[in-house]
Amino acid sequence: MKYRELGESALQVSALTFGAWAIGGWMWGGADRKEAVEAIKASLDEGVTSIDTAPVYGMGVSEEIVAEALQGVARDKVQILTKFGMRWDVKQGDFAFHTQNNDGQEIDVYKYAGKDSVIQECENSLRRLKTDYIDLYQIHWPDSTTPISETMEALDILQKQGKIRAAGVCNYSTAQFMEAEETLSLASNQVPYSMVERSIEKELVPYAMARQKAIIAYSPLQRGILTGKIKPGHQFGEGDTRSGSRFYQPENLTKINAFLDEIRPMAQEKGATLSQLVIRWTIEQPGITVALVGARNAEQAIQNAQSIHISLSPEEIGVINKHLSNLSLI
Repeated sequence: MKYRELGESALQVSALTFGAWAIGGWMWGGADRKEAVEAIKASLDEGVTSIDTAPVYGMGVSEEIVAEALQGVARDKVQILTKFGMRWDVKQGDFAFHTQNNDGQEIDVYKYAGKDSVIQECENSLRRLKTDYIDLYQIHWPDSTTPISETMEALDILQKQGKIRAAGVCNYSTAQFMEAEETLSLASNQVPYSMVERSIEKELVPYAMARQKAIIAYSPLQRGILTGKIKPGHQFGEGDTRSGSRFYQPENLTKINAFLDEIRPMAQEKGATLSQLVIRWTIEQPGITVALVGARNAEQAIQNAQSIHISLSPEEIGVINKHLSNLSLI
């Protein structure tokens, strides 16, 4: 495994970090708790030391699963990354969306990051995670109803109290990132990035590289579409929201599969899966510090982690990028 520092935070994480969204079940059509625990343990055995989760992933379920999987593991050997700012238990802030929890109950989710709320959420996460501190604490989505400076002040308090080691943001624009740093030095920005979603390359990546800030890329497999296993006409299970994504629309799905067929021979030559090739490409991109890769079971977790052993030359990356340049999605 490769390990990289998050910005100038002195926090070392594994370049491939376990993404714990899917194991929470919510928005993924459910998940098997036992298999989820085994997936995390398998990742640890492969050298993955970092796990990224969030309270809203299953309304606390994902964090609880992470805690279960880490029982008996020395705390200083792993890095726990979690988030705040998506409240389903208060009606305050930006209304985000209406959904159902894992029990089928109707709930409203709000983006809220007021100072008191952030501090309360941290305590809740510490309890669910069964730990004394969080390695990286990140606002999940911007909250337009709370000044960014107020949210950053809460993070500063938590950092001084030793409850978090480093602070980060998720889904922040470059302008929001800059504003946040007027109050607090941040370690990272977690944003969507994949072969088919590269919008951050225009502004955010150059900004982060110039100021030695980390970029944590989520959905590098674009929620499974870049595995090559999802074909046009695929039927999603109940509660799986991927069917509404533009990437899964029939025309785009056809184009993406055609692109994957073009790079499939390279994966085969390396004795790798398409997923492994895509993951390795992701962490080789300029400015990308970490790729979050989710897994529902141990087999998937092992395959993801072993992506680190694939070698990609600059020429091979150039070939992949050439094919990508011809991919035009609607």
